[in-house]
Amino acid sequence: MGNLRVTKKGIRLEGISEFLLPLYVKEIHSRKDSPLVLQSDRNVTVNARNHMGQLTGQLTVGADAVEAQCKRFEVRASDSGRVLFSADEDEIVIGADRLKVTGTEGAVFGHSVETPHIRAEPSQDLKLESPTRSLVMEAPRGVQVNAAAGDLKATCRKELHLQSTEGEIFLNADTIRLGNLPVGSFSSSSSSSSSPSSSAPRQTIYELCACPNGKLYLSPAGAGSTCQSSSNICLWS
Repeated sequence: MGNLRVTKKGIRLEGISEFLLPLYVKEIHSRKDSPLVLQSDRNVTVNARNHMGQLTGQLTVGADAVEAQCKRFEVRASDSGRVLFSADEDEIVIGADRLKVTGTEGAVFGHSVETPHIRAEPSQDLKLESPTRSLVMEAPRGVQVNAAAGDLKATCRKELHLQSTEGEIFLNADTIRLGNLPVGSFSSSSSSSSSPSSSAPRQTIYELCACPNGKLYLSPAGAGSTCQSSSNICLWS
């Protein structure tokens, strides 16, 4: 039969073979030293059907895309058989030890993300950003942000709120700096009765005060507390 031979194990084809009608076989494999090539001018489609002839799975290799249609799609490791990637209608599972995103724009998520750990590559910065909306991090037992060998910065355009509904806000550091605090003014009977002197020493010591709404400001230090709830800072805050 030329390139077609009938052997004890089945039918053996040598060289390139063309089939004009459907081919029904149980198994197709190449020689041990040669690859198996399936070629078509348009696309290559592999269908799987049940005993009733219904389509249960389909793999199509086309010029523009590779499409798989099935109830569950899995990618397994060649050595251990561990599932590296799986997808169905309910969820997508990535079973690899590490998920690496190398694109310059990073990863974009349209909805929420649940993960126990997010970290950057060694010697690289980690940036979580929401360009036009808000960024929310939630955890029932706490959220920890740690910079073991560098600075931790939080910047915003408008207001930065630190709120604890049941506990307290604890700042523990050798030095706590609050920059650009407004300087309030206070009046006393002694200062109002005497005219200011041009030779008065320059004020270098201030008292940290808080308005009833929580706004902080500085007040020139005196013998006693100079914080006044009627300060001009509190009146316009």
